[in-house]
Amino acid sequence: MRNAPGDERIGAAATFGLLAAWALHDTEELVALPRWLRRNVPALRERFPAVPEAVWRRAESVDEREFAVAVAVMAAIVTAASTAGRLTGGRSAFYQSALNGFGLHGLVHLAQAAAVRGYTPGSATSPLLVIPFTLWARGRLRRAGVLRPTSPRDAALGLAAAAAATVASHAVARRVLGRRFR
Repeated sequence: MRNAPGDERIGAAATFGLLAAWALHDTEELVALPRWLRRNVPALRERFPAVPEAVWRRAESVDEREFAVAVAVMAAIVTAASTAGRLTGGRSAFYQSALNGFGLHGLVHLAQAAAVRGYTPGSATSPLLVIPFTLWARGRLRRAGVLRPTSPRDAALGLAAAAAATVASHAVARRVLGRRFR
């Protein structure tokens, strides 16, 4: 007999699966990003002259150590969100926002790859893992009756939260490594 809507349990696959999917995706970024930036920023600077010079300088200053520490900080954030999701049966607003932000950031990776007309770190796992996992997990939440209605405002907030977590992760990494902010 099938459970009634709302009775279906949200298991570890949908909650801690966020952490697993994030870890695989960020492994791609960890391996590729610092070298990709060093190799591509000069051409991107010429191609996109409207981007402020400070953005290009900041991108060029990210090295393997800083990026690894930032990824570790983000791991703590995603672990907390996944744990909140598991403990609340998927009802946690923090978990659901993190899930939405994860999926939307996958779309950002695809937009970046389209803008540069080629590979960008994160664009390989986004269509294969990030977006499918997010859609699958949201489907599980919906079938269980615990998915909060998502408005365009909620989507924008999820993406803004993902961006803020990224900025905060890099700020912590720079502080841990004793680097100045530029």
